[in-house]
Amino acid sequence: MIRPLLIKSLDAARRARLAYMNLRGQTPASEAERRIVSGEAWAQFCDTLKAAGASLQFPGTPRDAFNQAEGYRYLARLTRAGLEGFVEDADPRAPVFKRVVHETVKMGADNPDNHYLNASVSGAHEYVIRGHRGTVKYLAFATQSGHYGRGGGMPPTGQINAADLEIEPDGTFVVHVSERRHEKNWLPMSKDTGLLIVRQSFGDRSAETLAKLTIERVDGPNAPSPLTPEQLVDGLDSASTLVAGASLLFAKWARDFQSHSNQLPRFDQEVSNKAGGDPNIAYYHSHWRLADDEALVIEAVPPKCDYWNFQLNNYWMESLDYRYHRIHLNSATCAYEPDGSIRIVVTHRDPGLRNWLSTVGHDQGTMCFRWVRAEHHPVPATRVVKLAELAALRAAQ
Repeated sequence: MIRPLLIKSLDAARRARLAYMNLRGQTPASEAERRIVSGEAWAQFCDTLKAAGASLQFPGTPRDAFNQAEGYRYLARLTRAGLEGFVEDADPRAPVFKRVVHETVKMGADNPDNHYLNASVSGAHEYVIRGHRGTVKYLAFATQSGHYGRGGGMPPTGQINAADLEIEPDGTFVVHVSERRHEKNWLPMSKDTGLLIVRQSFGDRSAETLAKLTIERVDGPNAPSPLTPEQLVDGLDSASTLVAGASLLFAKWARDFQSHSNQLPRFDQEVSNKAGGDPNIAYYHSHWRLADDEALVIEAVPPKCDYWNFQLNNYWMESLDYRYHRIHLNSATCAYEPDGSIRIVVTHRDPGLRNWLSTVGHDQGTMCFRWVRAEHHPVPATRVVKLAELAALRAAQ
């Protein structure tokens, strides 16, 4: 409830400003100029960032210094993402692909196998993406209504995957992004579309290459307008609301996941889609907690699918540091059992087993399993065992 109330209160403040402006015969542009010159826009940005700290005190959050430190770093990272996404390169008249979520900006169980690209777009315009397919395991383009810097969720408005593209023999392709239908390689938008996201999922990073992509507006000049006070005010408002809204949303999710800690039930697909998830992915989100002498064992028989993965996150739903630690496995990097099944082992220290994942000094956190474009969606089985019980698994491998 806290996130909706926060978003509603911020939206109510915006509506109140608009009503006040109407009474005084002001325009959004003149009001933005006043807020910039008076310093009110910057003060409101800072006040909303300060209020975002409430997410670290949400019911269920860990209150020890280690997890709280990671939480404040998380808020700082979200601030960086918000400024990059809504102040820099935010003009839909001149979209640019940029990495907002990456190795040091994380949110919402970001996939360590993914190379995410975002671009600001508008359903009022038309765009063309030009690219070369590369060899990355999974490539998908999606448009979404809204963004984390506004209320109302982020429902999808269009989706197209590499498997559905008409690609030239040399690997090149063109995707048309518009509300108006195209017969070939069309990524739909609606009048409310505000974001285009590209997901590229690696199987084996050492052997696969990313798609090379550019985007440009085609229904007018592909150039940004000079910065206006109205654009900056909107960018600062959206950036700060991202920090407050996203952190509270995922704090609530993490709290709820504790009702099935150390299990992996399927996450509600409609909720996922509204939060910006890929409709082609079945997600299994949960919370994990392990004592020093315990291990989490995850077992499944993967269905036929484009790709799957499992990852460990901290409590704030940030993937653990995959640059230096083994915290995730996927369909290309996991060692399979002779019968085609998989067994993943999570412990605090290396138990000498295949498919071991490190908790990187955490005693709890969140986790996520994904099946991507799968024929069916089996629920991964989980069990917590004592470390002494892993001896039988070592002997069998």
